[in-house]
Amino acid sequence: MTAFDITREEDGAKGRYVIKLGEAEAELTYSIASPTMRIADHTGVPDAFRGTGPGVPLVTRLVQDARPQRFQLLPLCPFL
Repeated sequence: MTAFDITREEDGAKGRYVIKLGEAEAELTYSIASPTMRIADHTGVPDAFRGTGPGVPLVTRLVQDARPQRFQLLPLCPFL
């Protein structure tokens, strides 16, 4: 699996994990339902990422952040 530079962005009650490849972005978006609950609602991977496998690292990063920050995940996105 390729190593990706993943950034996390939050704005109000919304957030996302992003991997950039040139102008293209793969993302996993979530809603902040409460301090202890995140709702993973979408994973988007454009064709520019075809064959590079960014979806699993995005999910892995979300789970890795959930553990020490002690929030639960509600996966509404079918990919999760």
